[in-house]
Amino acid sequence: MEKTRDIPGKEFTALRDPETRRGAFDGLVGEYLRPLYWHARRLVVVHEDAEDVVQETFVRAYDKIGSFRGGDGELGAWLYRIATNTALTLLRRRRPGLFTSLDEVSRSLAGRVADECGEDADRTLVRFQQAILELPLKQRLVFNLRYYDRMPYEQIARVLGQREQTLKVNYHHAVQKLKEKLTREL
Repeated sequence: MEKTRDIPGKEFTALRDPETRRGAFDGLVGEYLRPLYWHARRLVVVHEDAEDVVQETFVRAYDKIGSFRGGDGELGAWLYRIATNTALTLLRRRRPGLFTSLDEVSRSLAGRVADECGEDADRTLVRFQQAILELPLKQRLVFNLRYYDRMPYEQIARVLGQREQTLKVNYHHAVQKLKEKLTREL
């Protein structure tokens, strides 16, 4: 997946102006639809749920873009943050019990990966996705944003609201756990 770019100043200004917002927002959707879909899909696994997350993300962003206080370099992180929070909210609503953690929900989704990918899917890639879903939530979020979306730690920090050093440690632990798990299964 290609690295997403942030909206340059002129386009960002058009997003804040009620007269030009709709057209500029269409451009924003065109730029971020695919990356946000795959970000959501890696979190919620099911195609229809990922579509719902992305739709809700853009509805929320459109409603709040006029009051967005970040700069143009922060818009992409803001969208990813909305998508992440929307996906986690969806997962919380799908918990089978009040005391079921999101980590447990993620592990249960790991079983759905093969069904969602279909019979022709590369079994190694399916197993990789399942292993990612078995990571603790914080590690999984950092891993996905860094590995798939190729985000720098500075931007991941804005998305997740955490310090860069903490994210680097989480990513390192995620990579180590994935290596150990996948090596054991060979």
